[in-house]
Amino acid sequence: MSARIVVGVDGSDESIGALRWALAEAALRGASLLVLHAWAYPTSVGIPTMRLIDIDGMRESSEALLADAIRKATAGSPSTVSVDAVATEGSAAHALVDAGEGADLVVVGARGHGGFLGLILGSVANQVLHHATCPVVVVPKSGAAA
Repeated sequence: MSARIVVGVDGSDESIGALRWALAEAALRGASLLVLHAWAYPTSVGIPTMRLIDIDGMRESSEALLADAIRKATAGSPSTVSVDAVATEGSAAHALVDAGEGADLVVVGARGHGGFLGLILGSVANQVLHHATCPVVVVPKSGAAA
């Protein structure tokens, strides 16, 4: 069985830094890389307006975010790492914990788009740290693993 690293991205600078770190680590380990983005239905939507949600558009937007993140992370330095990108519906933390089953490592940024500006560790990173069944690396904004 080959080594596998999972990294979560949300389009933030922190997640792009985590993706760069994960690419470098995957190259060192000879591992494949799963780049994951989770999207969720808007929480303020009621039953009558659920029909108005463009699920295909949300999925396409998520896939475009993944492609853009990979493009930014690999700009100027071609990678030999095998990269799979997955856009999935649901909680980012749950998706990362599930994808981390059997993985060698899960990588997340210290904080992304959500939360309060003063937080050092975002809620997704915190949940992944507490629930993942494999080692977790939290990459701070500077790009050096913590």
